Order: sequence, then C-alpha cells, then structure tokens
Amino acid sequence: MDWLLALLGGYLLGSVPFGLLLALVAGKGDIRKIGSGNIGATNVLRTGSKGLAAAVLLLDAAKGFAAVYLAWRWLPEVATLAALGAVLGHCFPVWLKFKGGKGVATTFGVTLGLAPILGLVYAVVWLAMLGITRISSLGGISAAVAAPVAAAILGRMEFVPVLAAIALIVTWLHRENIARLRAGTEPRVGRKT
Repeated sequence: MDWLLALLGGYLLGSVPFGLLLALVAGKGDIRKIGSGNIGATNVLRTGSKGLAAAVLLLDAAKGFAAVYLAWRWLPEVATLAALGAVLGHCFPVWLKFKGGKGVATTFGVTLGLAPILGLVYAVVWLAMLGITRISSLGGISAAVAAPVAAAILGRMEFVPVLAAIALIVTWLHRENIARLRAGTEPRVGRKT
C-alpha cells in the first residue's frame, strides 16, 4: 500500500491549482478563460503580471518538491511515485475536471526533490533553451527530456523510469506547441504574437 499512498499523496499535493487560485485572488479572473486555458505560470504571464507568474512558478515547483520531500521522510522506498503523482496532479487535477497545466515547473520541483544535481541540470537546460530561443515550450520540453538522460549519466538509474514517464507526459501535453514549433508559429516570450 505504500506505493499507493505515495502516488496519491503526491497527486493531491500536485493538484493544488496555484495558477487559478492566485489569478483569482489578484483579480485577474479565471485563468482558464485566457490564452491557452492552462493553469501554469506561462499562461498566468499572459495576464501581464510577471510577479504573479513568478509566484505561480515557484509554488508549482514547491508542491513538486514537497511531495518528494515528504515521501523521502515517510515512504523512501517509493518516493519516485510521489514525484510522478505530483506531476499527474498538476497536469490532471481532479478539482478542475482533469485539465491543469503542462507540468514544467512541477517537474523542476520533483527533480530537485529527487536529487539536487538533477534539479540543477533541469534548471540549466530549461533556462538556457528559454534564453536562447525565447520559446517557453521548447525550454520546458528540453528540460523534461534532459532529466532522465541526466539521471542515467549520473548513475541514478532508480530515477530514470519515472523521469522518462514524466518527460513523455510533459511532451505529450505540449503536442500543440510542437506542431506550432514545426510550423514556425510558436510565440516567443515577451511578444504578443
């Protein structure tokens, strides 16, 4: 039953919709009715509030980290399942009819919780790709894919299956972004188009 507790606990933590809640509290309305309709930081940025978007990013990462940290304390043998649960909760929250965010910030939190070096690699790839291309989706996808590769290179094979599953989820949720990337129409951060 430990595996189920870890997965469910991670899911419940991950499913807290900080993007929706903070946007409502800040008077920005229902974030699901603007832009992509997602509850993540990138869509919150479309409200014009960089500070609000940064707060959402940090809180989404923090809930991923918290899920893994708590699992390490009480259920260390299945902590990786708490990581998976947190990302699933963020992407498919039961409270929002299973329509959440795309998991990029929450995945950063879980990688940091699993092993700080993996979190560092994730952050470097994410920020480097974002800095080079100014394309949020490309940065997020690249970081998610880099995480299981980095785990394998660093000899942390116990993390590879879950991180690979998370990378598949994040990539799949970005399928429309990938189509726009291929068409050359994916918007860049800071531009209206």
